[in-house]
Parts: sequence; structure tokens; C-alpha cells
Amino acid sequence: MFVSCFKLFRIPALLGAFGLLLTSCFKDVDFEQAQDIQLTPDLEADLLFYKLNEIDFFDSETNAFTPIIRDTVRLEFLDDDYIQDGLMYAEFRFKHENKFPYLIKSRIRFLSENDRTQFSVNYDIPPGSIDSIAVVDTLHVMETNEIGKVRRSIKMLVELELIDDGKDIEGELEFSSKGLFKFEF
Repeated sequence: MFVSCFKLFRIPALLGAFGLLLTSCFKDVDFEQAQDIQLTPDLEADLLFYKLNEIDFFDSETNAFTPIIRDTVRLEFLDDDYIQDGLMYAEFRFKHENKFPYLIKSRIRFLSENDRTQFSVNYDIPPGSIDSIAVVDTLHVMETNEIGKVRRSIKMLVELELIDDGKDIEGELEFSSKGLFKFEF
């Protein structure tokens, strides 16, 4: 008899608690404020990385020394209307580790679809060695007044110039780059 009375009491008690929970959760919610909600996600993306050695500074067909190396990559993720409209901040990080005993000039240009330069990041990479690696870690920030330049960029052109005559060069150069992008939707 005690068990059956407890079962009867338990059902109304659960319904009452559930009803109280529903009314207290939604009592002060103003659904008219839904349009004021802003999402601010961050996206961190690897852009380009490579490892070069002395062979890369010689033409594969003629075996002639080539002091300038260029490569262009497309930043496809930026070619999206949703991303373009919401982009509010961009931070680019470029890191070189030089084991060549020569100065290397780095020029990084961000280009539009029709190859017009939107902005550049240029710096020198000091000489290094196998025992003493020269490291350059560069941070380039694009904020509100410059963010249009990032929105117009779809390509990243990387150019390296080895300052040497090309005789008996030996070494290695590593590069990595990342982008941190902040959005507001």
C-alpha cells in the first residue's frame, strides 16, 4: 500500500517541478533581442611552409645560379562572401630559420585576383649556420582601417633573394606562416 501511494504522489510532484522549471527559465527572455546577437569566431590557418636547400637556387634545366626564388599560393578560404563580409581583423605570422651563411631578403606580397599588390611584408633574414640558426619571427597585424586590403587579397606571393654570387653555397632555409582571422557575424 505504501508503494502505490508513493507512485501516485511522484507523478504530480514531477509535473509540478517541470512546470516550475519551464516558467522560471523563460520568464525574463526577450526574443526581440535575437537580432542583436553577434558571433565573433576566430580562424587560425596555416598559409605556406617550405624547406629549401642549395639545390633550389639552381635552375633545374641550365644548372645556373638563380638568386631569386618565387612562389605564389592562393588563399581560397578568403574567396567567400560570408568570410569577406565578416572579416574584422587579421594577424599574419611569418617565421624563417636560416642555416645559409648569407643574408636573404624576404618579400611577401598579398595580391588581388588581378595580381595587384594589396599590402607587403618585407624583411631581411640574417646569415646563419648549421650550428647557429638565424631565426626571424615576424608578426604583421591588419586591423579595422586596413582590413579591406586583406578582403581584396586572394594570393600570397613569396619571394626570396639570396645575397651571394652563387659559388659554393650550402645551407638550408625553413619557412612557416600562419594567419589568425577574427570575424563578426
